[in-house]
Amino acid sequence: MPHLLIGMPEGGGTLENAAQAKNGPKPMISVRHLRKVYRIGDEKVVALADINLEILKGQVVCIVGTSGSGKSTLLNQLAGLEKPTRGSVYIGKTNISRLSENQLAIFRQRFLGFVFQSYNLLPTMTALENVSLPMIFKGISKSKRNKASMAMLAAVGLKKRAHHRPTQMSGGQQQRVGIARAFVSRPKVVFADEPTGNLDTRTTIDVMRMMVRFARRYQQTLIIVTHDPEIADYADRVVTLIDGAITSDVTHTPVYDGTADADSLPPESVLPEEPSLPEGPIPAVEEELPLPPDDEPLILPDDGDAPAALPPAPAADPQEEKGELPI
Repeated sequence: MPHLLIGMPEGGGTLENAAQAKNGPKPMISVRHLRKVYRIGDEKVVALADINLEILKGQVVCIVGTSGSGKSTLLNQLAGLEKPTRGSVYIGKTNISRLSENQLAIFRQRFLGFVFQSYNLLPTMTALENVSLPMIFKGISKSKRNKASMAMLAAVGLKKRAHHRPTQMSGGQQQRVGIARAFVSRPKVVFADEPTGNLDTRTTIDVMRMMVRFARRYQQTLIIVTHDPEIADYADRVVTLIDGAITSDVTHTPVYDGTADADSLPPESVLPEEPSLPEGPIPAVEEELPLPPDDEPLILPDDGDAPAALPPAPAADPQEEKGELPI
């Protein structure tokens, strides 16, 4: 039976909930009072309105909603692809909303992976070379890159296609290459934006099982954005957005857990070393955190335990209400 998370008592609810929070998985992503407003001519469009959300390490989370609900905007915020109008997004202890564009690029390169609806493979490169790309930017040697990439291609059933270019592969095969590329460098979080939007039903099932299997095997957080409710069946948790607001947040048992098949995937020793990202309690007062310089490590220091509850939402900015806040 699904478990509804909306409307829990402030501060985590019961003592049982508090004990589970202390001993269970740590937060990987924490969203605080997130608001995103776009200006179109003289009009303001509120894409996200005061979003508060916490996603745990290793969770498979599906964000669902119809077109215009704000789900893609939320994904862009979680991945640091856009700056919020107000509020913060933390990954581990890093407030990515306050990083510069250069810092964000480095952060995404080190810790995040992406699976795209349109695959986004480089057409002049082979499958092997496309999967190797994230490791090139990490300075990993060619021999290690090729070994890891070939192991991942074998895991997605494309070892014999390693030297084929995207134009020589079907859509389903291209998406499998995209999945191998997203997971090969062992990112902390993988974002999948409508990953099955261009696929048939049979291939959709294969792709979803594949992503869940990788996430379970390497204990990665997987966030999927979709309009298809059947995709949500593969998630541990389903967050529904309507008009830029979370209307439900439900946990349930997924149709495919992936753990039974996880041992068939490449061992960690074949893949790059897992990047070190501090997890768990986010700083209580974000205003006190200095923005790290470009030449300093991106990860912010531990600033104590997380607050028992979110701080109250900040008062509305009068300039924003007049449409004068820079977007």
